[in-house]
Amino acid sequence: MVFRVARAIRNAVYIIRSYRMLMKAGAFSALTAVLWRYTYLSWYSVLGSVFAAYLATGGWKFARVVVRTFGRDASGLLVLLRVRRKIKQCIMENTSIPRLFEETVHRHPHKLAFQLVEGRQWTFEEAYQYSNAVSNYFHELGYMKGDVVVVFMENRPEYACIWLGLANIGVTPALVNFNLRQDSLKHCIHVSKAKAVIFGAELSSAIDEVKEDFSDDIQLFSQGLQEGDVPSTSSLDQAIHKASTSPPPRDTLTKFTDPLIFIYTSGTTGLPKAAKITHSRYYYMAKSMHLLLKIRSDDNVYCTLPLYHSAGGILGVGQTILSGCTLTVRRKFSASHFWDDCVKYNCTVVQYIGEICRYLLAQPDKPQDKLHHIRLAFGNGLRPQIWMSFKGRFNIEQIGEFYGATEGNANLVNSDNTVGVVGFVTRILPFVFPVTLIKVDPETGNPIRDRTGMCIKCQPGEPGELVGKIVKGDPVRNFICKDATNKKICYDVFSKGDHCFLTGDMLVMDEYGYMSFKDRTGDTFRWRGENVSTLEVEGTISNIVALEDVVVYGVHVPGLEGCAGMAAVSTKNGPLDLRQFYTAVQKALPAYARPVFLRLLHTVDATGTFKLKKMTYRSDGFDPATVSDPLYYLDMKRGEYCPIDTHVYKDLCTGVIRL
Repeated sequence: MVFRVARAIRNAVYIIRSYRMLMKAGAFSALTAVLWRYTYLSWYSVLGSVFAAYLATGGWKFARVVVRTFGRDASGLLVLLRVRRKIKQCIMENTSIPRLFEETVHRHPHKLAFQLVEGRQWTFEEAYQYSNAVSNYFHELGYMKGDVVVVFMENRPEYACIWLGLANIGVTPALVNFNLRQDSLKHCIHVSKAKAVIFGAELSSAIDEVKEDFSDDIQLFSQGLQEGDVPSTSSLDQAIHKASTSPPPRDTLTKFTDPLIFIYTSGTTGLPKAAKITHSRYYYMAKSMHLLLKIRSDDNVYCTLPLYHSAGGILGVGQTILSGCTLTVRRKFSASHFWDDCVKYNCTVVQYIGEICRYLLAQPDKPQDKLHHIRLAFGNGLRPQIWMSFKGRFNIEQIGEFYGATEGNANLVNSDNTVGVVGFVTRILPFVFPVTLIKVDPETGNPIRDRTGMCIKCQPGEPGELVGKIVKGDPVRNFICKDATNKKICYDVFSKGDHCFLTGDMLVMDEYGYMSFKDRTGDTFRWRGENVSTLEVEGTISNIVALEDVVVYGVHVPGLEGCAGMAAVSTKNGPLDLRQFYTAVQKALPAYARPVFLRLLHTVDATGTFKLKKMTYRSDGFDPATVSDPLYYLDMKRGEYCPIDTHVYKDLCTGVIRL
């Protein structure tokens, strides 16, 4: 008995040492070795080891975390290992996403792959043949690996087939936002160094505006137009009709780590920026979502999101390419037709992003709200304030909220339907998935460091910036961006010499590792000695104004410390009752969070993925000389919002009127 106890203590010491080693190295191979070494321990050894580890890592609190999260973490770890194993296999076999699509086609040749709302339906075999025709046509024209072709069109099944066909011969498609015009559009085409532009018939006028600035080396191809309809443009439809539908020649070997597509993230200000998506990253994003949310191959996914964006083009289209799901697409989002489409086309999964859920809740009640067969809605940006209202009104069984940047390596998924969270990290084995929160200065956004120069990790309940450790050569942990700058990389985070991807987003974690989105680092502002989260204030005001568009931001007032809150509110559905609004915010928000300034405008500008353009309004400020919309300030003495004219503005800036 004494010998058994001694052996248990010895093994416990070995495990704790191994655990510390793994915490430093983060090596999967080392973890595997440790697990293999202790598979054959006696029950006495195991119990002794567990007890020692329990004492060494936090006692009852840690035990509670283990009991609550072990199943969740184990499930997530299995998905991560499964996806990693497949990626490693694909790298060794030098396969590609088009080749994986070919395998999917062989499994479901006659199954419906794509269908356009009020349009054509495509089987997997038809989509495959169309993509092969694209491959063969551009191969005959001399396009090869390393060339770039811009794809500029609204949602349609041909969209995915075209870029798959290009990628099949090593050409990199650049998926450009179909809302862009003039300078922004020219920028995307020029910076991509494209040899050709494929555009939809509906966007021919946008191309006409900029094509004079193209060099003679850029070829133009129209989809949906006949030859000669647009001068100096070839009809892709006619060319595809004549091209071979057999698999194209594979003259150049495509690696799984090669670029697959460029996605131009529009952001909320400035010119679009390109993110390079490799074959391995595309697989990781799409397949992880499929497995974590238990999407089935017989699911019909309804997608109204633009296919040029990662949410629609990777997480949506990827379910079809890699897993055999049917994808039902609509050219553009329509709140009034959303549930009608789901019922008509028998969809089982829907995607959302940004403000879509709020737009749907603002629609009048109708029977289709619950006549559909939707069991899962997945996306990002669902505000906690309307989470349960959305789920209850539309009878959605599961919400798969996720967090992730197109080019980033810090991705989270809410896989267990926990209300209000964007995902989780394991607190049992944090080195397995090195994504965490670090403390930052609320005003500057710069990381706060300890005496040794290392970043300080946040404890449960402390808001911080989400970061992901960069591991070069690792398709999951690497950070690749065509326009990468040091602004997105932080050094000496976990240990000397390491570096992490900075998401720019503030999140907060609870004791079980669940993460909730708080705000952008630049959006949180300080007023009256308190930190104000624009996201939280936007959610509250949105409910007050019957789910109208609302943007909240901080503006500088001369002579005052911090930033005063300002809200830009849409009045497209009717005028805002300022007195009623004042009463509502008095009840719903603490004094420091109530908007000091109001800007009333007909519509709030948004990107193609429904991100409200906050930076533009912030730079405008509250000067009536530069803002034509009605402006108001909060007069606390009178208890109401009063208009701002040039005289009032001057008094506000000089302190005559005190806020």
